[in-house]
Amino acid sequence: MNEADRLRKAELRREIRGRLKAMTAEEHESGSAAIRRRLEEQPVWKSARAILAFVPMKQEPNLWPSLVQAWDAGKQIALLRHSPEADQYVPCLVQDRERDLQAGQFGILEPKAHCPIFDLMRLDLVLVPGIGFTLNGGRLGRGKGYYDRLLAGVPALKCGVAFDCQIESEFPLEPHDIQLNCILTPTRWRLVGARARF
Repeated sequence: MNEADRLRKAELRREIRGRLKAMTAEEHESGSAAIRRRLEEQPVWKSARAILAFVPMKQEPNLWPSLVQAWDAGKQIALLRHSPEADQYVPCLVQDRERDLQAGQFGILEPKAHCPIFDLMRLDLVLVPGIGFTLNGGRLGRGKGYYDRLLAGVPALKCGVAFDCQIESEFPLEPHDIQLNCILTPTRWRLVGARARF
């Protein structure tokens, strides 16, 4: 990627973070609630047996109530644990949300060491956070490439989860950047690419 594209991505990260910081607590909660309602309406959510989700950072959409519902319905929920030795995130099955979670890197809840690693090929749905997204499945992450490496080749439906203020018409993408199959916001559920035909 050339220097101009790198600078553009850095500028977009700053701009979108500024929009997120400008959201009120009420806007954050109402937007999160609308995302959860839209998610829970989808056939893929209802039928999914195994889901890789995320514990939200402060300004990310809060999916936690939907995850609690999924656990209670008997779905398998995997969350990511940071492995400092390898500097990568590992998907781990969380069976008991009271017993299996602890504060990890950045103070975000992560699976404890006893949680088994979950096979990514068994996933039906992946809920993916990010800084920014495009409606054709582009994702602007934090610049570390964790999700790009983790999800390369995973066949499950990969859905970017965001507030509407995080959607951009376009931004520079690199060959290794993961392509999402779906974008979920408070106002839309948009399938993209080959998935849009089904």
